[in-house]
Order: sequence, then structure tokens, then C-alpha cells
Amino acid sequence: MSDLTLAHTGSSVAAIDATATLSDEDLAALRRAVRALEQPGLAARLSAAAGAPLDLIGRSLPAPVADAVARSTEAAMRGALRVALRTLPRTQAAAGGTEIEPASPGSAGVLSRLMKSSEASHKAMAALSGAVGGAFGLATLAVELPVSTTLMLRSIAQIAREEGEDIETPEGALACVQVFALGGRGGSGTGLAESGYFAVRTALAKTMSEAARYAGSKALLDEAAPALIRFSAQIAARFGIVVSQKVAAQAVPILGALGGAAVNTAFMNHFQSTARGHFTIRRLERAYGKESVRAAYDAEKALLGIA
Repeated sequence: MSDLTLAHTGSSVAAIDATATLSDEDLAALRRAVRALEQPGLAARLSAAAGAPLDLIGRSLPAPVADAVARSTEAAMRGALRVALRTLPRTQAAAGGTEIEPASPGSAGVLSRLMKSSEASHKAMAALSGAVGGAFGLATLAVELPVSTTLMLRSIAQIAREEGEDIETPEGALACVQVFALGGRGGSGTGLAESGYFAVRTALAKTMSEAARYAGSKALLDEAAPALIRFSAQIAARFGIVVSQKVAAQAVPILGALGGAAVNTAFMNHFQSTARGHFTIRRLERAYGKESVRAAYDAEKALLGIA
């Protein structure tokens, strides 16, 4: 038996061992998550919504447009982080010894209260904001993007809760914001060129951990704290990649309000799918351990032929 055959046999055995510990239901959920996270297909969704391939729309935005996208993306991420942090109950002592009134049993944070809407209503509201963007163009991006990002965050939080995530903990709340960094591929100048799901999570791990520690130890959060700024900037760097694709799709001259709504709906669908995959993996990690889930994930990637 050749070395190549032995290596292939060994990898097959490892794949079987990795997936054997998962129940059939959880293994099926893992497979769906791998497809959502490793084969996101945002470009195809946006191309279909715009009625033209993105490579025909243009991969490179003019410098003034790229600058506007960067500013709007950073503002949207700061807003999303602000909403997520307001979810956290304040039970610690504030500076100067003033006690913050603890949340009453069963009281909900900001994200919890905003999750009353369904995924369908989130899509409808996102479509409406996209219609405004499609009708009036780039001039509305600074207003439209924070609105659509907050709508997506609401939907992400709802999906997180459905997968058993406690979004009223620092890590759970920040994991919702983290989804915006998982929905696109890296590129030069982003500081996050890795494209695989676990590679991106690893790249974000340190800043997310620092931000979670800060959020968990402060009764009154300072949004200008270095830990939170670093985390927000890292998320914005990757989120800006997909926002650029969205802007390119909405820039099609014949698109108009109807097409703008379709683009935003595709954008929402993409991040809902990404969130479902992300929080499925986190749920499985809590049940089976991170190492077992990572091994099973890599085995499924190999079966799908994803490098």
C-alpha cells in the first residue's frame, strides 16, 4: 500500500472518528453550517438581485466611494456594538462606589427586547431601507447602512438565542457582532486575509476576549475604551468588504428602489445564514467540546472538497 493511499485512509478514519461523536441531528446541522460558512455565495445573491454579475458591475469602487463606504461601515459597527453592549445587565458597582440597580429577574436587555420581530419582518424592514438606498444612491449610505446593520443585528441575536446562546453575557453579545466579520472573504489591507471560518475566529479571538473582559468588568461602559475600539475596527475591516459589494450592486444605473430592496434582502439573507452557521457551531462546541467540533468541521470541509 502506497504512502498516498495510507495518508488518504488515515484522513478518512480521522473524519469518521471526528463525526462519530455527534448525533445524527447535530451532524446534519454541522453540515449545513459548514456550507453556510465556507460557501457563503454572497456575490451570487447580489448578482441575482442586481441583475448583473458583480465582476461586470466592477470590483473596485472609486476612491471617494470607497472612503464613504469605510466611514459608513465604521459608524455602523460602532452603532451595532453600542446596541450589543446595552444588552448586558449592569450589576457591578460603578466608579465612585455608586451601585447600578441590577436587572430584575427575567428582564430583557436591548437585543432581547428587539427580538420580538420575526426573521421575515426583519427582511421586510431591511428591504425598505434598501429601497431608500436604491432610490437615492450613495448619498443615503451613511443613514441607510446603520439602519440595515441594526436590523441585521436584531435578526442575528434572535438566531443566537434560538441556538441556545446567552446574549446577555459579554461573550454572547459580542459573538452577535462578530457575525459581521464572518460574512465575507478577506483582502489586502484588511489585516484579516484569512477566509476560513475558524481562521477568522482565531484572528479575532484576542481582541474579542479583551473586549469581553472589559465589558464584563465595567458597570458603565466607555465606548471609546481601546479594547472596544480595536474590536469594532477589526469587525469593520471585514464587514467593509461585503458592504463594498453591496454598494457596487446597488450602483447599477437601472436598479432603482425595487432593485435596492432586493439587494438589501439578499444582504440580510446572507448574514442570517452566516449567523445560523456560527451559532450552530458554538452550540455544538458547548455540547461536544471545541476540539471535537473543529475536527468534525474539518472533516466535513474535506468531504465537500473545500481547502
